[in-house]
Amino acid sequence: MLTKDSRPIGVFDSGIGGLTVLKELALQFPQENFLYLGDTARLPYGSKSPQTIRKYSEQNILFLERQNVKAIVIACNTASSQLTEKEFDGLPIYNVIEPGSQRALEVSSSGRIGVLGTRATVNSQAYRKKILEYHPEAQVFDQACPLFVPLAEEGWDSDPVTNLIVFRYLGPLLQNKIDTLILGCTHYPILKSSIAKVTGSAVELVDSGEAIARWLSRDIEQGRLGVNHDGHRSIDIMTTDHSAHFTEVAHRILNPVKADAFRVVDL
Repeated sequence: MLTKDSRPIGVFDSGIGGLTVLKELALQFPQENFLYLGDTARLPYGSKSPQTIRKYSEQNILFLERQNVKAIVIACNTASSQLTEKEFDGLPIYNVIEPGSQRALEVSSSGRIGVLGTRATVNSQAYRKKILEYHPEAQVFDQACPLFVPLAEEGWDSDPVTNLIVFRYLGPLLQNKIDTLILGCTHYPILKSSIAKVTGSAVELVDSGEAIARWLSRDIEQGRLGVNHDGHRSIDIMTTDHSAHFTEVAHRILNPVKADAFRVVDL
C-alpha cells in the first residue's frame, strides 16, 4: 500500500543541467511537488576540487532539508561522484551514478560502455568503479567533455559549432566499438540530438533523468517514499544568483513542464 507524504522532492545541481532531471521526474510523477536548487553563484562544479564539491553539496542538502523535503535527488554527476550516501540525516538521497550505471548494463549487449563527463567526474572514475562493481567483465571507456557545459548553458544545443565539438569528443570513444553511452553530466541531455547524430542508432544513450526516475518509482512502490495525495502540485525553482538567461533557458528545457515560481535564495 502506498504511503502518503505531500512534502516536495528536492533536486539540486550546480546550474541549469539538473533541470533535465527535474523535467523527467515531473513528467514521470505528475502528482509530486518539487523544489529545484541551482547553485548558479558557484558553478561550475566540474573544475573544482573533490573537497570543495563535497562541501558545496552538503550545504545544498542542508538547505533543502530546511525546506522540509521528503527526499533529495543530486541531479549533478560531479556532486554525485563525491557524495554517495543513500541517506543524510534520515532523508533518502539519490545520486545519478548508480542508476545510470545499472541502466547502462541493462541495455548494453556487449558490455562495452562509454561515459561522457566533466573532468571531475571522469577523474573520480565513479562510473567505471560502479559499473565494474556490478559487472567485472564490462569494459568502460570515458571521455571528459569540458566544453559541453558552457555550450548547454549558452543554449547552443543545435548550433553547427556544437556538432563539430561533439564529433571531436566522441571520435575516440566510437573507435572502441561501444554500444552504450552514458551522458554522465545532467547538462548533456540538452545536447542529446547533436550527440545522437554522431553516435547513430547503434549506440544506446543513457540519460540520468530516465534512470533515476526508475529508482524513485521502485522506492514509492516499496514504501520508502510516500506520494502526494493533495490533488495539487507545485514546482519551484531556486537559484543562488539571479540570471535572466537562466530563467529563459530553464523555460525552454522544462517545456512542457511549467514552473510555478523562480526565486533567488541564500544558502
